[in-house]
Amino acid sequence: MNFPENLMYTESHEWIKKLDEKTALIGITDYAQHELGDIVFIEFEPMGKKNKKDIFCNLESVKAVASAYLPVSGTIVEANAKLAKDEEFELVNNSPYDKGWLIKISLSKPSELSQLMNSKAYKKFVEEAK
Repeated sequence: MNFPENLMYTESHEWIKKLDEKTALIGITDYAQHELGDIVFIEFEPMGKKNKKDIFCNLESVKAVASAYLPVSGTIVEANAKLAKDEEFELVNNSPYDKGWLIKISLSKPSELSQLMNSKAYKKFVEEAK
């Protein structure tokens, strides 16, 4: 499993990467994509203002359907175009922290980031869950 140190993590297995003081990318973790199996479809929620823990997309895999939740409050400003156009869903499996990002968000409460886990804490969380 891969646990990049430059990301923050949630207990529901989403990651967030700050791009600047107001903007961040969000996706699902390597652990989450591994547990789901091959992603075959992604349904994004409408763009716009959302609250922490709101669903921002549903991921359908060969094993199950799972929802992804916002780790912080903000405005969804972009969905990964390659995934939103029903193409290249394998990017979530093959590159969950790079090309397989799901959404870009404009942060409305950056202080919420302090409530998330760092890489070391998330790795421990995943290992204890096994």
